[in-house]
Amino acid sequence: MALFVGLMSGTSLDGIDAALVEITAADQPRLLATHAERMPDSLREQLLELCQADHTTFAALAGAEDGFTRLQSHAVDQLLTRQGIKPAQIAAIGSHGQTIEHAPWGHQPGPAYTLQLDNPSLLAELTGCTVVADFRRRDLAAGGQAAPLAPAFHEVLFRCPDKWQLVLNLGGFANLTLLPPTTSTAEIIGFDTGPANALLDAWHARHRGGRFDTDGAWAATGQVNESLLEQLLSEPFFHRPPPRSTGREVFHLDWLERQLTGRERPQDVQATLAELTATSVALGIEAARELAEASALAALIPCGGGAHNRDLLSRLAQRLPETPLVPSSDWGWPADWLEAGAFAWLACRRLQGLPGNLPSVTGAAGPRTLGGVYAP
Repeated sequence: MALFVGLMSGTSLDGIDAALVEITAADQPRLLATHAERMPDSLREQLLELCQADHTTFAALAGAEDGFTRLQSHAVDQLLTRQGIKPAQIAAIGSHGQTIEHAPWGHQPGPAYTLQLDNPSLLAELTGCTVVADFRRRDLAAGGQAAPLAPAFHEVLFRCPDKWQLVLNLGGFANLTLLPPTTSTAEIIGFDTGPANALLDAWHARHRGGRFDTDGAWAATGQVNESLLEQLLSEPFFHRPPPRSTGREVFHLDWLERQLTGRERPQDVQATLAELTATSVALGIEAARELAEASALAALIPCGGGAHNRDLLSRLAQRLPETPLVPSSDWGWPADWLEAGAFAWLACRRLQGLPGNLPSVTGAAGPRTLGGVYAP
């Protein structure tokens, strides 16, 4: 058995999740402890500015990266100290970094790229632990989307011998993993379906303050604007066949506001954004099932911050009346800790020299070992 720490800061930019994971010789992960490090407002604003900037400076990038890495180090220190574990006991930290822009199709002219701010050398220096980082670009180099990467971890946790299961991550953006039974020859399918918390949080912050709409309570007071919903769904991303992935470079407040008349009630826009997420997820599930020729789903397992949004889950249940929503905690993993756990597991795969991607998900030319190793 070996101990790993997974670090994840998603597109919601609410903080850094640190998960302590034990991985057995049989490659089975077990969540031991967690720590959530809140993102300071000043750093969050820096990172949001970079995510939305057409131009920036090397100094701005370096300053944000340094602050982010030091916050990761503090999260690791808090996690290990509370568990009475020394850095020498940790086989490696798996650090995802903070995504600033994700352009797997590139911009014309120009190559495909994905940019995560991270300084694994500094993180190794500060924590005294081996660090595995830069997971995405190896898949991109092999012609893949570099995302999503969590489906390989979902397979380990949730795949069953005789049931079709679906894992739905509701972070800043939504992505799904369709898991066929282990007795099936069908491939695992996974891809981004579109925005989830990113737009909901941003619109709520603009009109109500705070970082998010607790339980989707504000969205629940609004009425869906059907014509606006139809207009939002005309975005070309929703009509791309998988593999596909996206981020703030496509879906942001300016994108939304370009499609508003200015006469809409803010709470109706919030309700429409929640319905956009539910609708695009339902459309994605339908597409995935058609590709895999899947039979009835035994469960839809929501995870990520959106798994606590009662209004959003209610909308999903209405769209998918025959599919039970089952908490990930029934499998021993709380909804908030799957992605951090995934990067602990991916770090283990890297040290073992084993592939971490699923070509059927990302579209890469084949299985690839992901990430670089940085010694303390």
